[in-house]
Amino acid sequence: MYFTDRGIEELEKRRGEEEITFAELSEQLRTFVDLNPDFEIPVERLATWLARLDDEDDED
Repeated sequence: MYFTDRGIEELEKRRGEEEITFAELSEQLRTFVDLNPDFEIPVERLATWLARLDDEDDED
């Protein structure tokens, strides 16, 4: 198990029944980066990956 899996599991346990929009998620990611600028690049990569999930050109 990766260390990050713990956070993902906590997120699922605490918020797994909630529904949010991608606009709400985007705002939370912006707030997180504002508070934690060292995480700007990983958050950018995650956001880009989520945005392109259905792009056929990006499949390996």
